[in-house]
Amino acid sequence: MKAVQILGDKSAPSVVLTDNLPQPTASGSDLLIRVHAAGVTADEVSWPEVYNTRNRIPGHDISGVVSALGPSYAGPLAVGDEVFAMLAADASQGGQAEYAIASQAEVARKPTAISHAQAAALPIPVLTAWEAIVQHAKLEKGARVLVTGASGAVGVQLVQLAKQLLGAEVIGLASSRNHSYIKELGASTAIDYNTAGWEESVGSVDAVFDTAGGETLRKASKTVRDGGAVVTVADPPPPWAFGKEEPELSKAKPQVKWVYFVVTASGETLGKVAELLQAGTVKPLKVTEFPSDKAVDAWEFGRQRGRTGKVVIQFAS
Repeated sequence: MKAVQILGDKSAPSVVLTDNLPQPTASGSDLLIRVHAAGVTADEVSWPEVYNTRNRIPGHDISGVVSALGPSYAGPLAVGDEVFAMLAADASQGGQAEYAIASQAEVARKPTAISHAQAAALPIPVLTAWEAIVQHAKLEKGARVLVTGASGAVGVQLVQLAKQLLGAEVIGLASSRNHSYIKELGASTAIDYNTAGWEESVGSVDAVFDTAGGETLRKASKTVRDGGAVVTVADPPPPWAFGKEEPELSKAKPQVKWVYFVVTASGETLGKVAELLQAGTVKPLKVTEFPSDKAVDAWEFGRQRGRTGKVVIQFAS
C-alpha cells in the first residue's frame, strides 16, 4: 500500500512516501476507507502521537469510499458509500495512505455538493470551529465576536459558523489581501493585523476565537468583555493553557472564560456540517491539490505560512 510516513523524531522529522506497507483490515465495528484524498496539517510533525504509532502514517482529515465493514458494524453506511472523517490523533494509523481505518463514531456521509479534495480539507478545521463556538463559548444569538487568523483553515470556518449558527457580528483579523475573501464568507468587518493598535478599533466583543496565539492573542484578549470568552487553539498554546500562569487579564476581567482545547473527532458533528455544505450555506475551503507521488512536495508547501485554505494529497481519482 502506498502511504506517507514521518520518520526520525520530533527534533529532525523526515516526510517520505513509501509503497510497501500492508493494507489494514477492518475489525469490530470499524470501517475500511479507500482514501481518495487526505488533508495535510503541517504542525503534525510536532505531535507526539504520530511517533508512537507502528507505521508512522500521518493525516487525520480524509475523504473516500467505504471499502469494507468490520464484522460487528451496525451503522447506516454500506460498502461504496462516499464518506469523510476526522481520524483521532491517537489512531493506530493516519489517513495519508491508499486505505485507512475509521471508527463508526468518526465518519459521516460526504456531501455530494463538494469534491473529495474539498471534503478532505474540512474535518479538523470545521470540527475545531464547531467545538469552539457550540461547546466552549456558548454564546447567545447575535453575539459580537473577533476571529484571529480569519483567513486560515480554522479561521474561515469560525467566520462562517459564527455567522450561520449564531447570526453573529463577526470581526475578522487577517492580512489586507484576504479582507474581501473573509467578508464574502460572512465577516462584517475585516481588520489588518499589521495595523498598529488594531485592537483599539475592535471595540468590545462577547468572544475571541483565536488561531494565532502569542502577541496576537494577548492583544485580542483586551477586546473581550468581562463575562465573555477567550477560546484559543493556537500552537504553541499559551502558558495559561496548562495552568503554568494566570491569563494576563484574569484579575481585571475575573468573569472571562479562558479556554484552550484540542479538537475531538465527531462523525455526528460532521453530519450536521455536511447538511450546511450541501445547502451551500457554508462554503468549502480553498484547496491546493497534489498527487500522491508528490506527497513530499505537498508537505513542503503546507508548511508555508500566509496561505489561505488547505493542502490535500490525492490518493485516488
